[in-house]
Amino acid sequence: MPSQAQSQLLFDPAIVRQAVWESLLKLSPRHMIRNPVMFVVEAGAAFSTLLLVEALRGVGEAPAGFIFAVSLGLWFTVLFANFAEAMAEGRGKAQAASLRKARRDIPAKMLLEPQRGASHVVIPSANLRKGHWFLVEAGDVIPCDGEVVEGIASVNEAVITGESAPVIRESGGDRSAVTGGTTVLSDWLVVRVTADPGETFLDRMIHLVEGARRQKTPNEIALDILLAGLSIVFLLVTVTLLPFSAYAVRANGSGSMITLTVLLALLVCLLPTTIGGLLSAIGIAGMDRMLQANVVAMSGRSVEAAGDVDVLLLDKTGTITLGNREAVAFHPAPGVLPEELAEASQLASLADETPEGRSIVVLAKEEFGLRGRDVGSLGGRFVPFTAQTRMSGVDVDGMRIRKGASDAIASFVGQLGGTIPREVQRSVEAIAQGGGTPLVVADGPKVLGVVHLKDIVKGGIRERFGQLRRMGIRTVMVTGDNPLTAAAIAAEAGVDEFLAEATPETKLALIRRLQAEGRLVAMTGDGTNDAPALAQADVAVAMNSGTQAAKEAGNMVDLDSNPTKLLEVVNVGKQLLMTRGALTTFSIANDVSKYFAIIPAAFASTYPGLRALNIMHLATPQSAILSAVIFNALIIVALIPLALRGVKYRPVTVPALLRRNLLLYGLGGLLLPFPGIKLIDMALAALHLA
Repeated sequence: MPSQAQSQLLFDPAIVRQAVWESLLKLSPRHMIRNPVMFVVEAGAAFSTLLLVEALRGVGEAPAGFIFAVSLGLWFTVLFANFAEAMAEGRGKAQAASLRKARRDIPAKMLLEPQRGASHVVIPSANLRKGHWFLVEAGDVIPCDGEVVEGIASVNEAVITGESAPVIRESGGDRSAVTGGTTVLSDWLVVRVTADPGETFLDRMIHLVEGARRQKTPNEIALDILLAGLSIVFLLVTVTLLPFSAYAVRANGSGSMITLTVLLALLVCLLPTTIGGLLSAIGIAGMDRMLQANVVAMSGRSVEAAGDVDVLLLDKTGTITLGNREAVAFHPAPGVLPEELAEASQLASLADETPEGRSIVVLAKEEFGLRGRDVGSLGGRFVPFTAQTRMSGVDVDGMRIRKGASDAIASFVGQLGGTIPREVQRSVEAIAQGGGTPLVVADGPKVLGVVHLKDIVKGGIRERFGQLRRMGIRTVMVTGDNPLTAAAIAAEAGVDEFLAEATPETKLALIRRLQAEGRLVAMTGDGTNDAPALAQADVAVAMNSGTQAAKEAGNMVDLDSNPTKLLEVVNVGKQLLMTRGALTTFSIANDVSKYFAIIPAAFASTYPGLRALNIMHLATPQSAILSAVIFNALIIVALIPLALRGVKYRPVTVPALLRRNLLLYGLGGLLLPFPGIKLIDMALAALHLA
């Protein structure tokens, strides 16, 4: 399952063995043609092999041993590039194999009507089709993806998310989607099938992690075009060197013509083989890192877009705040003791199972030592909250205690001949302006005071938004609260702006406006009302716990259903772009040293002055050429861990990031090959291999 990927070794022995075999299979020209740089290298390796056959027959242009060494270096360059890609794919295939264990054909109780008491028939889960209904009870494995239409139950989704904590799934709302392969722990559910066999969420995950549906991103395609262009340019340069060499030998009357073997070595060393060999691995590894964060990316395009995001839309509840309002203070009316208000508020909340109600009971106990009591034992009658009355309370010991919205309590006490005191009204306004929620408490016609409920902003969220701001990313809080409450929460959390009283239409309009300004927008969502905005956003992370409509509209699915995961998604996206940019810089820079190795070796006999370019003092022309070819192959292997792990991302400005990459990968790519090629040359000379 996805969480196991975090504990896998970078070079897991089983994955390495499979990758070695896959790297041989990938030598097929039908596969290699997708990578223009490595296709040219493979063609050169094949041609050098033909030259070796000619040399073994005694008609070769150069000694057979030298041609064999060059040919071997070229083949290893191709194989190492294929190995890098196979390693990246192998990690995904290992995760897919684990996911397949969750996909099994199990009996399903198909209902003839969408209700628990209806008749049912037991059929294999493979026979379920979109629109069918089925019943699952405690202990049952959910046979197929679906939407809950009746019931409520706790479900173990560890097989998908890796988390053992059960989650609640119920009909209606934003937590109605269930996934095939998960297990019902308690109660029961009636579910409507939303996916045919082969189209379930688990099936799509398996295809995605195996890379079968991975498409190249626009930037990756652009880089492919650049590499193809460079390949053509260097191919033309290399081809023209043969007649130039022949002319130079005739004109000077001395020296020797450059051989085809040396030209092939020069071509391969001129090509940007490092990035060409690692490009596919970088893209696949980016999706793999996203999966390690328990986020399924539907395409490489969405991962890359996450790296370019400059606006984040975040829902307030559950993302910026903890999601449950808590009681933080009692504000008594004139002539009412604080303890009297706390006791009445606690009595009205004893049977209130909402987080707000429980927090009132806890606050009364913490501030005044008031212990909770059983309303039933007191002979009281609890009055539940309704959308019509917008208040709740209790009738006990001759008291009629109510708590609720100020206008609802005003109406209640008004019918009994009372009014809300001006001081209480001022407290209500002050709490609302500060971003809190006021609950007015009354006993019959007498108003006792106000309970201050507050959305608790998550710890550390302000610092994380500060990091995003330094990265050049603007944060926008989206909430259904009124503007006063929204403004207070936004100020406390440190977001750049907010959208209050948000509706599906206003969310969609905001995203379109930002995109019209040239910005890339990311957002999270879990409800059907989020689907239009998710479909419009450049990066849309749907919660796995959310509705099917939200998951279908998004281009990523967060298996943990954690809205703050959007921040990690952005980091992985930026890491992908940085890795590609860093290795491209390194690849182009490290070609410079190869000019100093091969060009003197190839042309010094015709133009003796070129010996001055042999600044590494390589032993022989043959050793210089072999050293450059071997280094060219080995550097790909050395950079595979970096391609798989990715360049570590640091939230700094673009100029600072550019300076760092140019110094580390530009200057490093320029200097590293000189000692590398020299060491290989010394080893070849010591072993008398060149």
